[in-house]
Amino acid sequence: MNSKSSFYNLDPEKVLQAAENLGFLTTGEFSQLNSYENRVFDIRLEQPFEGHSNIISKFYRPHRWSKAAILEEHQFLLDLQAESIPAVAPIKLTSGSTLSEQYDMYAAFFPKVRGRMPQEFVGDELFQIGRLMAQVHNIGARRKAQHRPVLDTTYYGGWDTLDHLQSWIAPEVGDRYNAAAEIILNRLDDLLDPSEFIRIHGDCHKGNLLHNGQQFFLVDFDDFCTGPVIQDFWMLLSGEGEEGLREREEIIQGYEELREFPVHQWEWVPWLRGLRIISYAGWIAKRWEDPSFPRLFPEFNTYRYWAEEVEALEKIAWAQR
Repeated sequence: MNSKSSFYNLDPEKVLQAAENLGFLTTGEFSQLNSYENRVFDIRLEQPFEGHSNIISKFYRPHRWSKAAILEEHQFLLDLQAESIPAVAPIKLTSGSTLSEQYDMYAAFFPKVRGRMPQEFVGDELFQIGRLMAQVHNIGARRKAQHRPVLDTTYYGGWDTLDHLQSWIAPEVGDRYNAAAEIILNRLDDLLDPSEFIRIHGDCHKGNLLHNGQQFFLVDFDDFCTGPVIQDFWMLLSGEGEEGLREREEIIQGYEELREFPVHQWEWVPWLRGLRIISYAGWIAKRWEDPSFPRLFPEFNTYRYWAEEVEALEKIAWAQR
């Protein structure tokens, strides 16, 4: 059985056995968590580990990341942990590593940390988030990532992804989709300045920013990459007009307690949003052989899906010109 087949058919017995193989004593109770990209499980322990009654096992999708790339993500998390910055770092195993190989797949284990996803930000929460992200970015700026992707048009939903999508886009809207996407990608090629890039979370939305009753903390660094600071902010904010300006001001105030905020990067946000739309479609197309994806995205290869995508891209492309 190859690694992809093992990944698609990962069953409870194998998940629990992998935990047992690494020295965790489980009760046999577990649940699978929502994760399209990897396989993630919540496992209950017979004996708590460092005060945690549950651990999270993460089986990485085969052939997405190299071992070196995963370990680079883990080291970033360990660096944050060493500075008492609230982010959930992987457990160091008895081997001394944070990564093991199980059934031809890479696997890591994390302590289960409870928290709630914010529905809206109240009080000084945006100030807190700004300060937290400045702490993360101060660590991120200390060294360069050698094995992680760069968030620009060469990787993140960029030109290669657009080429890959040509066999998927509904023919009726193909010309419009390509015209809008090309405007967005060309604009990003002009705007993005790699000299400003540092190591960032990369996928910082509300689902990856939880609150435990005392403070915010970050989870899921799977898209950790080198990129612009603004990428770790724009998905968190939803306000427009005066409300949007107020949100920006609060988050900048918190950030600038510890680090200068690159204010000019706000101009990049609409184009980064367009990049994410293209990237998301490319991600689904590249994962279509996974049996779960046709079930999760049944409209992906329909005219309706691509008509809506075109409207979203054109709104960005034409409004910003």
